[in-house]
Formats: sequence, structure tokens, C-alpha cells
Amino acid sequence: MLQRRRVLQGLGGALAFAVPGLGARSAFPAAPPYLTFGLPTGVYDTAVLDALPGKQPLIKLAYRPPNYETPVSYFSSPITANDAFFVRYHLADIPEQVDLPSWRLRVGGDAVANPFELTMVELQSQFEQVEITAVCQCSGNRRGLSDPHVPGVQWGLGAMGNAVWRGVRLKDVLAKAGLRKETVEVVLNGADGPVIDKTPDFVKSIPIWKALDENTIVAFRMNGQPLPHFNGFPARLVVPGWTATYWMKHLVSIEAAAKPFDGFWMKSAYRIPNGKFPVIERFLSQENDSTTPISEMVVNSLTTSPAEGQRFDAGQSVDVSGIAWDGGYGIRAVEVSTDDSKTWHQASLGRDDGRFAFRPWSYRFSPVGAGAHRITARATNRIGQTQVDTLIFNPAGYHNNVIRPTTITVA
Repeated sequence: MLQRRRVLQGLGGALAFAVPGLGARSAFPAAPPYLTFGLPTGVYDTAVLDALPGKQPLIKLAYRPPNYETPVSYFSSPITANDAFFVRYHLADIPEQVDLPSWRLRVGGDAVANPFELTMVELQSQFEQVEITAVCQCSGNRRGLSDPHVPGVQWGLGAMGNAVWRGVRLKDVLAKAGLRKETVEVVLNGADGPVIDKTPDFVKSIPIWKALDENTIVAFRMNGQPLPHFNGFPARLVVPGWTATYWMKHLVSIEAAAKPFDGFWMKSAYRIPNGKFPVIERFLSQENDSTTPISEMVVNSLTTSPAEGQRFDAGQSVDVSGIAWDGGYGIRAVEVSTDDSKTWHQASLGRDDGRFAFRPWSYRFSPVGAGAHRITARATNRIGQTQVDTLIFNPAGYHNNVIRPTTITVA
């Protein structure tokens, strides 16, 4: 583990930035290379690079439960390596290891005719295996960049990753159980749990129509390998297009329910104000008069190169690159501005791994004149939704897709 003294060495001094949509920021510490600017001051005092077992060094924001963010430098490839994938837990009682021969996945609930259990061998052999490339993104990604700041894990830019997931369709598993027509939701639970009884267990539900979507799978492989322990071994739910709160790790039970699930993590947590975001896939059985459960991701992009503060010689070409993604409608275009969002130019889109995946993009330009140059990028999806230049504030810090600048210096 890096020592705090070493991490913060050389950070003396402060910078001021004006971030579009976030207003002016005055005198917060300059970020070390792995942290973005605009986070609460305390993050710079405590966040270090640290490696969990089986992982490369990630940005440790909390240890119990473990919450580790992927540094932006790891997103240079559109597929995020397993050992670089972010880690997110709500509860600290996490199984240290899973004995695969004794692991069972229980399938039941009050809306099935034939409850049963599956071993891993049965899960892999009794149903057709499928693969899908999809972004897994924490609902609170970029929460630390909210203005004003809000409570919760102060994520920067990297509470997300894109992987090739292999597993079986959830709808096929439910069909084997004899799903009843009165089913409203499917309730999911994992092996992790609370340390004390008063803490509610992390249990989630998804609407039955989402459970029956052919892209919703019970995954047991990630980028051609068994799931890493800290990403849900031996099986997890994959809900492409929706935020990771529904991607249940260490999956142990699937229950079809004839009425809406009323657990804490549905009725009280992970909710957004009604009508505030351009959400198409709504979770109607869990809506109330003022809020709705967070569901699909909003369109977003990330500039991965050049790095903030990078220096270039006069006349040198600058290659700007990054990734874009959304809730599964697909990226139609990425535009880049090299003059602080005054004029925009079309970037070139890279390979298309499917509508749920990161879409790489690139743009080359030659800066005119010495000094600071602010680069911005904005993504637009195939249904016309575009990143915003002003933060859509909400108390939980969700759906932050504000266009963010990268400042370079030309000597």
C-alpha cells in the first residue's frame, strides 16, 4: 500500500478550476495523477492506491466495506481488465471464499410453480450459454463531483468498467421454475450481508419485463475467466444498460414475486426525483408520487488522453481519445472542442462492441498558440440524448454526466 505521506508528497499548493455545470472551484488541492479535480478536500487526504487480492492497485475510498475505483489510465482499452475492474460493496460481511462444489443458487418465490436449486455444473449445462459486452457502472459514479457535495462514497470518474460477460439468460432459469402470470418483480439476494442485525441486507428487485429481457443474464465468466472474487464470484446478475445497483454479486437466490418488493434498498435507497432525468425504461411498480428507482444509465463520455495538465511542444499534434456509453441505445456521435466548448468537431468512433458497451473515440488537432488549452468532449446517443453542460442536481449524486474539461499546456 502507498503511504499517505508518499502519495501527498509534492501536492503543496492549490489550483482553481471553473468546471462547466459545477461552477467555480476555489483553492482545492491539486490532484495526484490518479485522482480527478473537483472532489471534496478530504478525498485527497485519504485516498491511496491499494491492491486487493487479485487486483492491480486501485483507488481505495473505503476498506470496510471495500470500495475501490479504477484509475482513468486503465480505460485506455474499451475492455476493462478483470484485475483493474472497480469494486463496490454496501455491506462488510463478505464471504472470504466460496466453496464452489457446495454453492447453490436457489430459484423460487411465491410466483413460481416449481422451485429448485442449481449447482454451478447444472447452471452451466442445463441452459444455453450466451455472451454480452456491457458497461457495469455504479449509480453513484462521479458523486464526488457534485456541487454542492452530497453524502455517500465520493466516487470520481472510475466507478465503472466494461467487460464481456458469459452466462445464461435469467428468463430461461425462470422458465424452468414455472413462472406464474401474476409475477410483478424478481427479487435477488447475494451472499454478502450486514455485520449487525439492524442493518438491512442488500436485496434488490427488478421488474419482470426486465428479468425476461434476453440481455439480462446470470453470469459466471468475465472476459473469458471465472468472475473475480471481488466482482461477484461464482455468479452475479448482469443487467445491461441499467446501473450496477441491480447487478447482484455472489448471487444465492432468485425469487419471483407477485407484489412489489418493499425492502430498504428499493423503497428508500437508489431513488431519483420523478421527471428530472430523460429515463425511458422506468420501474413503474416501485414508483411513488415524488421518486422513482434509478434504472438506465444516462449518456456519458470520458476523455482518457491527454492527461490533465499534460504539456506539449508548440506545433506538436495532440491525440485526444476516450470512451462513450449510455443505457443501451448506442452511441451515435462524439464531438470534441479544443477551445473551451466554443466550437465542436466530430470525433472518429472506434470499434462497436454492441450497444451496451464502451464506444472508443478519437480526435487529433494541433493547438494554435502557447498557453493553456481546454479540451471538452460530449456524446450523443442514437435517440438524440446528449451530455449536459449543467449538473442535474439530486440529493444522492446520481447520473452525473456533465461535460468535463481537460486542460493541457502548450509551451
